[in-house]
Amino acid sequence: MAQPTPQRAYRAPCPGCGAPVDFLSAQSTHAVCGYCSSTVVRDGEKLSRIGKMAELFDDHSPLQLQTRGTYDKVGFVLVGRLQYRSGSGTWTEWNAFFDDGRTGTLGEDNGSYVFCFPSSAQREVPPADRFRVGATTAIGGKPFSVAASEQVALISAQGELPKLPPLGQTFAMVELRSAEGEVISIDYFATPPLLSRGVAVLLEGLNLSGLREDNVKDEKGRHFECPNCGAPVEVHLANSKSITCRSCNSLIDLSKGIGSELSHAVQDEPVQLLIPLGATGQLQGVHWQVVGFQHRMGRDPQDDEEEHFGWNEYLLFNQKRGFVFLVDSEDGWSVVKPTTGAPTMTGNGQSASYLGTSYKLLYSYNAETTYVAGEFYWPVVRGQKTSNRDFGSGTSLLSMEQTPTELTWSSGSKIDSAAVAKAFKIEDKKELFKRADAAPTASKGMGCITIIVVFVIILILLSLMRSCSCDPQRENCSSSNRSSGGSYGGFSGGGGHK
Repeated sequence: MAQPTPQRAYRAPCPGCGAPVDFLSAQSTHAVCGYCSSTVVRDGEKLSRIGKMAELFDDHSPLQLQTRGTYDKVGFVLVGRLQYRSGSGTWTEWNAFFDDGRTGTLGEDNGSYVFCFPSSAQREVPPADRFRVGATTAIGGKPFSVAASEQVALISAQGELPKLPPLGQTFAMVELRSAEGEVISIDYFATPPLLSRGVAVLLEGLNLSGLREDNVKDEKGRHFECPNCGAPVEVHLANSKSITCRSCNSLIDLSKGIGSELSHAVQDEPVQLLIPLGATGQLQGVHWQVVGFQHRMGRDPQDDEEEHFGWNEYLLFNQKRGFVFLVDSEDGWSVVKPTTGAPTMTGNGQSASYLGTSYKLLYSYNAETTYVAGEFYWPVVRGQKTSNRDFGSGTSLLSMEQTPTELTWSSGSKIDSAAVAKAFKIEDKKELFKRADAAPTASKGMGCITIIVVFVIILILLSLMRSCSCDPQRENCSSSNRSSGGSYGGFSGGGGHK
């Protein structure tokens, strides 16, 4: 790819060490010296040192400074990087300088990417506490759903930057999403707040060059001793916020880093996984590795008898595609991924639409995490509770999950159990994978004997119903038709900003 020469560029010596500091964009006001990590601010042709930037954490991103690409037929180069942390995880924002003089932000969050550009509101932006997660608001006359409202902090930066929040100081950030897949981020570290607007992208569509070499497999994992049993625990994923000890099954919180005091929760009654942690397989044309596992329980809040149902979720990882969830429920297997856009739900919550497809409500329930194994990119705790709604349209699935600070939608489709067993090379145990068929109609035909047996059973049931009819004036007549189908991709929040 040709590397065009910028029309204007500025270079000046770092006031901290004298090394050259480059500015390609006239819109860049800050930079971090690549030699001494001094944070410098540009005032005309003068640079002033205002502090020192914290060391970058290695997020194993395939991107790096000077990576070049094309977006919307215009070339760009990555010239800066900001790393943020919130209660739900960490993410990176890359400062992109375009050949036509514009600047944009390529947001990277656990393998998901959004290209955003500076935007402005037609009216005054409300305070952050006015945005309620799950509510709908209008920006420029267009409806958006409030997907997240969190306190975040800048933890490190690198290169040339158009904005620079105070290092380590928390500020409010609100994220809005539309049904068409647009994302609006509102940063409250400045007055007035800064708005950026964009859409999701795939790295494969950006024609990138100058990526980091794929050396993740050669990286040595971080090690520490389990705070419960003392056994060695190895962390493989750079952004892991939770991990379990393979010796005692304790769930360990990594959200404050390995160097700080580690908190843990002992997990009794370990669950046997059908697909082992670390297993690799190809699903839907992509190679995945199993890095985490959750067992979750659900309960219908309208069910007085508090009927519970359970399901399993395997967290799968691919370096360029990020994370997806392989869900194992009584209704069958499914593969789902968090959506960038916000589906539209009807006022009564009985249906939702997304990307031109209408989905009907299948289940509405409360969910709780009861067992965890492996690594997760968000802080997972036992007893973590969410409010869920599952929708379906044929083999297509849509799921909404809400916590007090975040609302997450995920979409995907059912997958045949035989395909799951084959993908992870466990065909010798494929009988254990059998669930409901992935086809819209589960039955592929019944023999005559089966039909006769079913007919006889129906006659017996009808007879029993007639003889055991209930008189509401004398008895407490109640019934439940809630099937324990489990979730279609429900999962504890993994952080927004995608």
